[in-house]
Amino acid sequence: MGSVDEFLKECSQSGDAAYGAFRSVLERLEDPNTRVQARIFLSDLRKRFPSNDDSLQCFHTYHFRIEDIYLDQFQEDWSFTFYEGLNRHPDSIFKDKTVAELGCGNGWISIAIAEKWLPSKVYGLDINPRAVKVSWINLYLNAFDEKGQPVYDEEKKTLLDRVEFHESDLLSYCKDNGIQLERIVGCIPQILNPNPDAMSKMITENASEEFLYSLSNYCALQAADTDISALVEIEKNSPHRFEFFMGLSGDQPICARTAWAYGKAGAVFLMLYQFTVASFVNQISSLDLSFEDDSVADEKIPFLAYLARILKESSFFPYEPPAGSKLFRNLIAGFMKTYHHVPLNADNIVVFPSRAVAIENALRLFSPRLAVVDEHLTRHLPRPWLTSLVIENTGSDNPSQDILTVIEAPRQSDLMIEVIKKLKPQVVVTGIAHFEAVTSSAFEHLLSITREIGCRLFLDISDNFELSSLPGSSGVLKYLAGTRLPSHAAIICGLVKNKVYSDLEVAFIISEEEAIFKALSKTVELLEGITAPINQYYYGCLFHELLSFQLADRRPSVERESKKCDSVEMIGFASSAISVLNNSELSINEAENTALIHMDVDQSFLPIPSAVKAAIFESFARQNMADSEIDVTSSIKHFIKRNYGFPTDSSTEFVFADSSLALFNKVVLCCIQEGGTLCFPAGSNGNYVSAAKFLKANIVNIPTKCEDGFKLTEKILSEVLDTVNKPWVYISGPTVNPTGLLYNNKEIGNVLSTCAKFGARVVIDTSFSGLEFDSESWGGWDLDGSLSKLTSSANPSFGVSLLGGLSLKMLTGALKFGFLVLNQTLLVDAFHNFPGLSKPHSTVKYAIKKLLGLGERKSGDILDGVAEQIWNLRSRSKRLKETLENCGWDVLESCAGVSMVAKPSAYLNKIVKLKNSPKDTGSTENDATYEVKLDDINIREAIFKATGLCINSSSWTGIPGYCRFTIALEESEFERALDCIIKFKESVPESL
Repeated sequence: MGSVDEFLKECSQSGDAAYGAFRSVLERLEDPNTRVQARIFLSDLRKRFPSNDDSLQCFHTYHFRIEDIYLDQFQEDWSFTFYEGLNRHPDSIFKDKTVAELGCGNGWISIAIAEKWLPSKVYGLDINPRAVKVSWINLYLNAFDEKGQPVYDEEKKTLLDRVEFHESDLLSYCKDNGIQLERIVGCIPQILNPNPDAMSKMITENASEEFLYSLSNYCALQAADTDISALVEIEKNSPHRFEFFMGLSGDQPICARTAWAYGKAGAVFLMLYQFTVASFVNQISSLDLSFEDDSVADEKIPFLAYLARILKESSFFPYEPPAGSKLFRNLIAGFMKTYHHVPLNADNIVVFPSRAVAIENALRLFSPRLAVVDEHLTRHLPRPWLTSLVIENTGSDNPSQDILTVIEAPRQSDLMIEVIKKLKPQVVVTGIAHFEAVTSSAFEHLLSITREIGCRLFLDISDNFELSSLPGSSGVLKYLAGTRLPSHAAIICGLVKNKVYSDLEVAFIISEEEAIFKALSKTVELLEGITAPINQYYYGCLFHELLSFQLADRRPSVERESKKCDSVEMIGFASSAISVLNNSELSINEAENTALIHMDVDQSFLPIPSAVKAAIFESFARQNMADSEIDVTSSIKHFIKRNYGFPTDSSTEFVFADSSLALFNKVVLCCIQEGGTLCFPAGSNGNYVSAAKFLKANIVNIPTKCEDGFKLTEKILSEVLDTVNKPWVYISGPTVNPTGLLYNNKEIGNVLSTCAKFGARVVIDTSFSGLEFDSESWGGWDLDGSLSKLTSSANPSFGVSLLGGLSLKMLTGALKFGFLVLNQTLLVDAFHNFPGLSKPHSTVKYAIKKLLGLGERKSGDILDGVAEQIWNLRSRSKRLKETLENCGWDVLESCAGVSMVAKPSAYLNKIVKLKNSPKDTGSTENDATYEVKLDDINIREAIFKATGLCINSSSWTGIPGYCRFTIALEESEFERALDCIIKFKESVPESL
């Protein structure tokens, strides 16, 4: 056998001669096992790089024993499973690092690491010199293309620049050559027992993936004869330490030296895979990572590692569409495709805060006369739906007939089908009993009967859906693997089987109809805002872990059939819903444009202070939290007293939810139930107004004037309330969204006095307050002083409810938390008729309580963070005002919050040319344009199409002529937004 140097020299040839060099080297390999490996490599090379070179036929001359091939394939099973485990880690774990692989074998894992993660260098080490030679062969087979030319990666390097293989007893090569390593990997099961015969008895061709993973997991028992002397040396000569445990039940770590001695005595020990959370651990009081249940540890520890990385690397949380994070929806689709062979994509999936919210939103979208709902799924539906008996006289335009009635039915399919046949509902929501879920028969029967009577079907699979590497059989998903989901059916899935955080829920609806996806996405935005990002991160981490354990595209995709069915008229979206969804100015989500700048959403993309990150991490790391640690009621009571002087007593009801928008919508339902009229001042949050219309509230617009800053005044309010029966008045304050102006204490006192005279119920929304630019000159609020004077003399129906959120005030970004404070017993009772709220998880309440505590103690970390952001927002407000005015806008200067309004005076009635997107025209031509005369509404579309900047028009603000701009953007995005405003000016005719 020639030397490795000789081999390398021969391999330096190019063109087809390289194949001859490979052949001549392979022919000199004497060891049968090595020749088996070489044959496999060469065979694989032929498949990937077809060639007419006869030299590639050389493997036909070899004679191999079946046993040799089997042993080699057994080793490949281990390494394959090990590589799946490596895939669970983020890209940053190996990028630009110096890596060593212990026991590299044929070298393919070292090569794969180099190819996927681009480390600076990978050293493949093996004590077997034959394995090292085979690894070099494998390296060269992958480093050159079919023409013998080097293959360069994105950094203009080849595998030969990144990978070396050396004979080494563990890390001796690196130690002898002074190589400093940053990462060490090794397929540990291959050295659990050095006797291949013993290991082969444990492994069969049909061994389950879960079994293979359990053996290749980093947290695994080490055999007594495992040599860890190199780790002992590392501890001896460096500050690095390894943690071992004395068996699975051990809870106290021991060092490598103790583990080495313990192993020499014939015992087994456990090596724990660790992750670094140092940047957050020093800010929290304790970090308890002991677990009684290994499955809980397997789920929680990877998430904490992922969360630590996200919090460390992210200064803010980016914009996500209302349908849910695109990454999260892709992960769900990937899981469905990989584990259940159902070919979905992100645009088949809409994410909701919970299963209950998903069901209620779907029912509101269709507003059926009659819905039949599985009795297990009705607990969180509005009580009026469950008590109504209006199931006849359909199709009337009379609002009194527009009542949704829900009939409960058994889950068992034959009984459910009998109810459907008799009642002929327009929508059915049901699950499938466990004993029927294994096969698709019950699902097919439900599809058939609902299609036959023209009924929409929402099938809940939550109880049968498992996040596992070996998920149980599901008849519904088996059916969908071979057949496209019919247009009248959708799948609901709540992620409710959570052992680690039992009440942390996210849900999603699957539909293969584009119209359903779009309508549901808009419904989420109107009624919920967005699903909390941190919740999506948690389940996204689980999906990612499971997908990383599988290599993509291992099985060919199967063509699904679309069953041809007779055309049956189905219930469509409610006409009122279609009207609102079509006319509401919701956030722009153009799939083909990923570089949009969102000045049209009520979200903050400001930097998150370290104190907030620490609170988030601690909330997820803590275990066995006491009720007192997550009870935020007293903290919120102190918060509203300190900031607004809002009075509370023992009868005050505090309600918490994932968002203040969701709470507002429940208040709207209370107004509707009472027969009230919801009064919005012109210049209110457009999403709130659209949501109230979607819920079919009776709405009155209260005009406001520019000279008053578009705020309510006694005179105008009196004129309107004098004509309204049972008024409910919505007030955004102290900071008004969208104008960014403030009500001072005297102004709000006068407004409340007027409302008290007419017996109006008042909802004060403080969600956009807390970021006042000059709080000293403003003076703050003392609602207690105003309300105490009105209580005795006011109309009995008068009352004030306080709505709020803490995302802006506490700069939390990823956390969503809303509160509602109710002081009237009748309103409390009415509110609880609508229970379908997505409640904040215990981790959110823990973090919020901690942050509120820091605020009360005037902790520098949180107060300095808020002060810095207020300064930043004030500076941005001035810069935006200057840019807009220079570009022909009339600006109403803001003095608080994250938004301002401006009038495009110089642009009105100007003609501009805009480019059509292919979606608009059905054409792929890039030069298709159209002309439009600009006004205060279509200017939104004009700016978007010309620059990619998204703003809100006067249709959203409710103030004739005025558009809204939000400024809580990431720094570079804000700079881009200013450039877009200037760019749009330049695109309009010179007459400007």
